[in-house]
Amino acid sequence: MADNMRQLNIARPERDWSLADLVYERILTRIVDGEFPLNTKLPAEKVLSEEMGVSRPVLREALQQLREDGVIFSRQGSGSYVQRQPDKAVLQFAPVGSIADIQRNFEFRAVIESEAAGFAAQRWTEATLARIHAAFKALEACIDKGQLGDDEDSQLHLAISAAAENDYFYNTVHSMKSQTLKGMNLARNLSLAKPEARLRVVQNEHREVIDAIEARSADTARLAMRKHIENARQRVFDGAQTA
Repeated sequence: MADNMRQLNIARPERDWSLADLVYERILTRIVDGEFPLNTKLPAEKVLSEEMGVSRPVLREALQQLREDGVIFSRQGSGSYVQRQPDKAVLQFAPVGSIADIQRNFEFRAVIESEAAGFAAQRWTEATLARIHAAFKALEACIDKGQLGDDEDSQLHLAISAAAENDYFYNTVHSMKSQTLKGMNLARNLSLAKPEARLRVVQNEHREVIDAIEARSADTARLAMRKHIENARQRVFDGAQTA
């Protein structure tokens, strides 16, 4: 597991991020497995840090990430409580040690790709718009056939970034493709395990982005793309129950 963590965090400070991410995933696993049930209080920081053999600053970083992802919440003077119990399939489909990094990837994409969508609305050409529609159609075909469609999903987002007519947007989105595909693979696998309506919700979000781009409504396109990626981030942690 340690080797996987180093591989996933090449560009990040080794001590702070990789260890906090590992603790994040260990706590998340205990929540998913029901060891820390929904609506119950987590053990005190002192207890958790000793159990996991890490310093309290590292533990607090992991807990902060779990709060940001809506898995736990804090009550003033009382401690941290389980707010959401993700589906066990999260641990099945996500590469070991990758869940925290996948969530940070969604966070970054929400900023970069929303701006790319806004510029795409202002700058698309007949050629770049046709590429967007072709990518959307390919993804639609995957849904009709019950296929995963993670690569097709990625191609749609790349097509939108290309329509921004700014190589920095396209190159950034393309450079993240490997990590982005992990998140798309996880999110779409989870959606395939649910009724088809779940994937239709995702595709409707894509359609809203494309409609706004085609209408040359930059602000609407930005908001639609941000909403789509933030929703995808939250869908990763959807469970049977939420507090």
